[in-house]
Amino acid sequence: MPISRAQLFSTLTELGIQTETVDHQAVFSVAESDKVEIPLPGAHTKNLFLKDDKGALFLVIANSETRVDLKALSKRLGAGRFSFGKPELLMETLGITPGSVTAFAVINDVEERVKIVFDDALMAADTLNCHPLENTATTNIARDDLLRFIRSTGHEPRVMVLTAA
Repeated sequence: MPISRAQLFSTLTELGIQTETVDHQAVFSVAESDKVEIPLPGAHTKNLFLKDDKGALFLVIANSETRVDLKALSKRLGAGRFSFGKPELLMETLGITPGSVTAFAVINDVEERVKIVFDDALMAADTLNCHPLENTATTNIARDDLLRFIRSTGHEPRVMVLTAA
């Protein structure tokens, strides 16, 4: 059974991580979220759940304004050709549905199947805004606290350039 939003916040509290969350209407894309007033400081994220043709899984967490070059990224990672992971695989590995993809979902990847890749442009922001496992809210968290949270789940995030060379 996937971790709930309440369980996520409990885990963050146990880690001594402070966040601020704003509830809003459901959004399923960056374009939709741009139309919603979310009064939080920091960078907004977009998240890509990818599978390469060798079966490796990746969660790419980018600045909402970054144009991710999947071909260049697959080469930098030494991965095969990328495609978007199917909703069933997303639920199986990260415990979430399309539209709710978020860095916080690594808490559900107990088998550590998913590799985490952050946009270097995103890492320039002091705070980041991510869905708290559901797309009806946005949570603001300090960049370093998010990285600490991810490491606490057994994942080691990589920071890379996600645009073309």
